[in-house]
Amino acid sequence: MVSYTAKYTKISSGYMGQLVEWPEVVTEGSDLEECRNMLRDALKEMVLAYQQLGKEMPLGNALIEQVPVEIEHVSQAQ
Repeated sequence: MVSYTAKYTKISSGYMGQLVEWPEVVTEGSDLEECRNMLRDALKEMVLAYQQLGKEMPLGNALIEQVPVEIEHVSQAQ
């Protein structure tokens, strides 16, 4: 079992989902749940395609963290 990290972005038509470790696996859905399901389907299709082509699949299990920054206090170093 391999776990991949999904990133969801709100877009005008709903949500875009993409795998962090495998950026080619990307899809859209009208809501978050539909996007999740579509992303799982896209991942399965990509796994099958890579297996058929004998290509090595990207490793999963990425670590994601948010990095805070106070935008108002960012300035150019002099």
